[in-house]
Amino acid sequence: MWRRKKVCFIKPPAEHPLEAKYRPLLESLIPPDPITKLKLKRGSPTEEFPSLDGNYTAMARVLDLRTYTRQFNRATESGVIFDDIIRPGLEDPGTPAGPLTVGCLAGDAQSYILFCDFFERIIEVYHGYRVSSDVTQESDFNYDNLKGGDDLDRVYVQSCELSVSRCVEDFSFPTHCSRGERRQLHTLAMKVLDQLSVEFPGKLYSIDDLNTETEDKGIVMDGPPAALIKTGVGRDWPDARALWVSDDGTLAVWVNMEDHLRLVSSRSDANIQEAFASICISVLKMEALYKKLRHPFVWKPHLGWVVSSPAEVGTGLKASVTVRLINLVTHRRLDNILDRLRLRMETAHLPGLYKISNQPTIGLTEVELTQLVVDGVKLLIRIEKRLENNGGIDDLVPAQK
Repeated sequence: MWRRKKVCFIKPPAEHPLEAKYRPLLESLIPPDPITKLKLKRGSPTEEFPSLDGNYTAMARVLDLRTYTRQFNRATESGVIFDDIIRPGLEDPGTPAGPLTVGCLAGDAQSYILFCDFFERIIEVYHGYRVSSDVTQESDFNYDNLKGGDDLDRVYVQSCELSVSRCVEDFSFPTHCSRGERRQLHTLAMKVLDQLSVEFPGKLYSIDDLNTETEDKGIVMDGPPAALIKTGVGRDWPDARALWVSDDGTLAVWVNMEDHLRLVSSRSDANIQEAFASICISVLKMEALYKKLRHPFVWKPHLGWVVSSPAEVGTGLKASVTVRLINLVTHRRLDNILDRLRLRMETAHLPGLYKISNQPTIGLTEVELTQLVVDGVKLLIRIEKRLENNGGIDDLVPAQK
């Protein structure tokens, strides 16, 4: 039997005089989306989507119209929009034969949260690591845990270098920071480095000083490197940029370059164990000093130490060893070997010399990444020796990691 369907009418909420009176005031207190404050003369996402033809960066592999549209109307509290993030990769699209670059830079720490979908895909493409909120990036600066590194074959190994990048809380990153922020960061760095010099004697140089006082040490900088100009980091050069160098020349700290801070430990005796110990002690000391000034380094549990480039998040650490290789560099299995060892190879300053460094910076601790380089270099030298004697190397090729 057909029955008439009962219709329920929902009554509108009752209007109260006081609520109606104060609603505009309450709504005015709601924090607006930062993008609504920006009067950008832009078209639609389709009209603004960049040309990626001939772009060989990780950014170009990840970016499509759907992703671009999703991020288009977002801005961090300091005003970073998505076009700011991807601009470095549009200015420097890379080459098909060159090493893969990320092609993007964060303008501030919030960029990694607001544009997390994009950055997490970049990290997966570049590092082969899937970011998860359930997995915490571990940090280990116990340099005694490193095995070897003081016993590399000096016939093949010329030198080594370790660097660690850090950014400071409450400041925009170098691509986006104002002059005032950069100068405040410089002031903080002077305070910290002055205290660091108590344990590690050294001197802080301005960029102008580098051209007059450090030429004998091989440190000269007449202008900003081309890479800094392309990414916008070279703005207002050389204002508030500096370099601190230890008296023995083995430890350096760059201020306001690619990141707020970059510590570099280098040795001509190729003792990577000593270089790693120097970096560990120095970065922990500086971290404590910055915390004392209430400006800790930026840390996110799922990303680790957060810096401008997603190529260095996690640990911010790069360990490199300069090695003499003649036969291996022309071997057909070179790329496969490096990929399995998770290492990168770049041409050094002299023929036959190559810099071997870690490819990932996230998913492993500082000790594990340095161990990766130490073990990998030892294996590459073994392979080079085998090839010198016209021997086969199939038994030395590592399994896929």
